Formats: sequence, structure tokens, C-alpha cells
Amino acid sequence: MSPARLHAPEPLPGAAVSAPLDAVLVQALDLSKTFDVSAPWLERKLTGAPQRLVRAVDGVDFSIRRGSTVALVGESGCGKSTVARMLVGLLPPTRGRVEIGGEPITALGTEPQAQAWRRRVQMIFQDPYASLNPRWRVAQTVAEPLLEHRLLGDREAIDAKVAELLGSVGLRAQDGQKFPHQFSGGQRQRISIARALATSPEFLVCDEPTSALDVSVQAQVLNLMRDLQQARSLTYLLISHNLAVVRHMADEIGVMYLGRVVEWADKASLFEAPLHPYTRLLLDAIPKLHPRAQARQPIEGEVPNPMQPPSGCAFHPRCALAGPRCRAEVPVLRQISPSRRVACHAVEEGRT
Repeated sequence: MSPARLHAPEPLPGAAVSAPLDAVLVQALDLSKTFDVSAPWLERKLTGAPQRLVRAVDGVDFSIRRGSTVALVGESGCGKSTVARMLVGLLPPTRGRVEIGGEPITALGTEPQAQAWRRRVQMIFQDPYASLNPRWRVAQTVAEPLLEHRLLGDREAIDAKVAELLGSVGLRAQDGQKFPHQFSGGQRQRISIARALATSPEFLVCDEPTSALDVSVQAQVLNLMRDLQQARSLTYLLISHNLAVVRHMADEIGVMYLGRVVEWADKASLFEAPLHPYTRLLLDAIPKLHPRAQARQPIEGEVPNPMQPPSGCAFHPRCALAGPRCRAEVPVLRQISPSRRVACHAVEEGRT
């Protein structure tokens, strides 16, 4: 079902005033997250087992311009979803900070400040089957943010806003009286998007928003997201392992491996001329339709155990260009052009 013609919504009471496009809206500064996965304290005391820590994210830096889409890609376990949860405040960073509109989210002291920030940032989750309450009618689900943030006072205004939100994602106002199980997967994700838009946010974090959907439905949801972005000047962080989705949606792309960003580039540069060996392998794994295309090169080996990461560059056990320096020294993410940063000794030294 295609969405109705979109129009820019009127801001809700208390909604943030938009800043000029192309200004930086979101910044991650030395963002790191370590999880304690040790056995219980008493068990460790009795058995002498050591404390076990997993560094899921290690020193990630990037910025997102207002109105643009940044995608984080990589194999499962690379830390991209952990970054997403830190950006929306679901996880506190172990080190570093997140800034929205120049304000660190950890500095939001009073409850009114925190509530105003939460209205600006929302998240679309991966599984539309699990992210909706099966006991609530759709209208209750979409209206929940309006009630929680006290954005509209009377019932009639709330009902009108819910109908508008459902219409903006291609659903009917009457659909608000149904339960989630009465909808398909794509329709449920539309409901999740309508709920996320209820507070008129500026920034949406989309964690694998189409991975649970059929391919044809994925295209519909992605096109809807692009239409909404243009109509509402939304800023997206897209988490995905599907490079076709990323190519369709993103302006800039960060490639992550074992908690670190190994390459950052605009979409055209990354797909046309990838530099990091890991990025090349990711792109080589995409099926090619051209009859003369080279055979696919599967990514060999497994992602290392994050509790026992390799020395030096984490990718060196799987890299054909690895040298002694790669095994001993952690590469730094270096700016090599205005739109590209790469963390690779082989690229720095010209080894190809």
C-alpha cells in the first residue's frame, strides 16, 4: 500500500525549532562501551575465575548532518547496534559522549530537559512483531508518546493526531481500532514508524528496520522512510548488514569491524572505490548480475572472539595484505580526503 501524499506536519507543542540543513545534528565523540560478562562474584571467588570484559565499541567518532542519512554496516557482532542504543540513551557509554544539537545527552540534568531531548530522538526497532504490544489497539500504541510527553490535552486532538500519523505512513484512520496481529509485517513496521513520528522528532535511529520483512515489502518501507525524511527534514542513522538497503538510503557510510570504524566515506566513493580490505570483501560478497562479473569472493574466517581480540589490527588474521606492522600496531582512523577516513596500515603504506 503506497502512502498518502506527504506534507510537512505542524510542530507539536514543545517541539524543537529546526536548525539550518547541513548543520551537524549528532556527534559521537570517542564513544566506547565495555560489558562485564564475568561469572557472578561469589562463583569467581570460589573458582578463582578472572573478570571477563567485552569491549563492544572502542573509540568511535563520527557526525551526522541534519537531514542526511548515515549508515553503519558490518558483520553481526561488530558493535553497530550498541552504537545505536548509546545514541538514543538506552545504554550509557563507558567512555566518550554523544551530543545532539551540541548538547551532551549525559548533561541533561532536570526531568524537563530530559523529556525535551527524548522528544527529539526516537528509534525504530528491528522486529515489528516484537516491538508492538499485542494487547493494545494500534491507536493506543501510536498515542502513547503523545500521552507520555503530555503533548496534546484533549482526547479529540489526540485522535486527530493519531489519524494524521497513520495516514502519513499509508494506513487508514480506521486501522487504529485493530490489533497488531491483524496486520502484515510491512504494515506493522509502518505502525512502528508512525509511533516514532508522534513526538515530531528530528533524529531517528533505525536498527535493521527491514531485515524481518520480505524483499518487496522492504522496498515499500524504505521508500516510505525516504518520503518522510524529505517531508519532515528527518535525520537518520541506519543500522544494517544489507548493503543494497544501505546503497538505496545512505549519504555516508561507516564500516565497523570488532567495535571500531575501519572506513568512513560518502556512498559513491565507498561503493565505487573501497579502500579497506574488509570493505572490499563486504562488497565482493554482493551477488553480481553482470554476466562478466568476477566470481564472488566469500569473506574467509570468522570474526574473532571479542573477549580475546587479536593484537594490532583486529582484521589482520583474515586479511590478505596483513604485514608485521598490522599484527603489532592498532591502525588509527586517518583522514585521507575531505569525504573519507580509513584505518589501515596497508592503505597508508600503499600496499595493494
